[in-house]
Amino acid sequence: MNDNLRAGLVSIVTPVFNGEEHLSRLLDSVLAQTYPQIQMILSDDGSDDRTLELAESYREKFSARGYSFQIVTGPHAFAAGAVNRGLRYVEGEFLIWPDSDDVLEPESVEARVSFLQEHPAYRCVRSLSYYFDARTGERLRRDEKTGDLDKEELFWDILESRTFVCCGCYMLRSQAFFHIYPQRRIPEYPVGQNFQMLLPFMYRHPCPTIPLELYGVYVRPGSHSRSPLDQAQEERKYQYYEDMIDELAAVCGIADQPSLDRLALWKARRRVQISLKYGRKEAAAQAQRLIDRLTGGEKPLKPAPASNPPPKSPAPPQPAALPQKPWHLLLKDAAWKLVERNWLGTWLYPRWRRFWDSLHKRG
Repeated sequence: MNDNLRAGLVSIVTPVFNGEEHLSRLLDSVLAQTYPQIQMILSDDGSDDRTLELAESYREKFSARGYSFQIVTGPHAFAAGAVNRGLRYVEGEFLIWPDSDDVLEPESVEARVSFLQEHPAYRCVRSLSYYFDARTGERLRRDEKTGDLDKEELFWDILESRTFVCCGCYMLRSQAFFHIYPQRRIPEYPVGQNFQMLLPFMYRHPCPTIPLELYGVYVRPGSHSRSPLDQAQEERKYQYYEDMIDELAAVCGIADQPSLDRLALWKARRRVQISLKYGRKEAAAQAQRLIDRLTGGEKPLKPAPASNPPPKSPAPPQPAALPQKPWHLLLKDAAWKLVERNWLGTWLYPRWRRFWDSLHKRG
C-alpha cells in the first residue's frame, strides 16, 4: 500500500457488478476528461457476466490517454466491500468514487480540482448532477433534494435527506479521508457506500458546492439501488442502515446527548414509515412514542457542541468565491431551458444522445 500521495493526481475508485451493458459509458466519460492526471481503479465485485472482458479492452485506451488503469477483483461483497478493495491502491491527492453506470462531464474533474487548489483550506467540494433515463436518454427530475447550496456544514442535511448524497458529485482530499480511515477501509454493509464515505468526512469538514451540473446519473430499473424489495428484504435494509449509523456515529466520535437524541429520532421516524407501510401498527405506535418523547411534539433537537469534538479543518477564508460559470456553459444552460420542454428536448435530443453514445462505444 502506497501512503505517499501524488500531488495533483485524481484517483477514481468505481465498484462494478455485472456492468457489461453500461460500464463503457462511465469509462468513455473518464477518457473524455479535460484533466491530465487521473488514476482509474475499477473494482469488480464478483461479476459473472462480461464485465472483466469489457474492462480489459480499455487498457490500451487509458494508456494512450496517459491515464493509469487498474482492475481489482474479488468475491461479491456489495459496493462497500468493492470500494475497500480499491481504496488500498489510491495514490492521488484527490479522491472520487462515481457509480459504474453514470457519466462525468468532460470538465467534471478539472473544475473540482481547480476549486480545491484555489481554496486550499477546504478538504472537499461537490458539484450538481443531472438525471437521464438510460433507455430513452430523456432528462428526468432529480431523485434527491438539492438543499441550500450556500450551506457548507452538511452532516445532518445528508443524513436527514435535505441534500443530495450523489456519489459522483463529491471530491475529497485523500489525506483527510485516510486520516479518518487509516486502514483504508470503510464499514461494510450490504447497503450503501456513500454514507460511509461522506458522513464522517462531513462531520469534520465543511463542503462548498460548485453550482454546475458536472455528473450525469443514468436511471435504469435493474440497478441495485432501484430493484424492488419484498417486506423482509426492506426491513433488513432498514436495520442495516440503523446499524451502519451507529457505527458511523462512533467513527465521528458523537457523544453529546442532543446529537445522540437526533440520531435516535432519525431511526424512529424511519421505523414509523416502514411499520405503517406493512401494517405493523403497534411497532409504528412504539416508534411514534419515542418521537414524542424526544421532541415533545416540537421540531427535532439541534445538537449541542460536543465536549470533545473532532478536530476541524482550518476555517476557510470568507467569503469563499465560487467559480463563475464559463460563458459557453451559461449559453448551454440557456439553450437547454429554451428547448427542454418542446420537441427538440423531448424527441430529438434523446435520439441524438443515443446516437452519440453508440459512436463512443464503437470508438
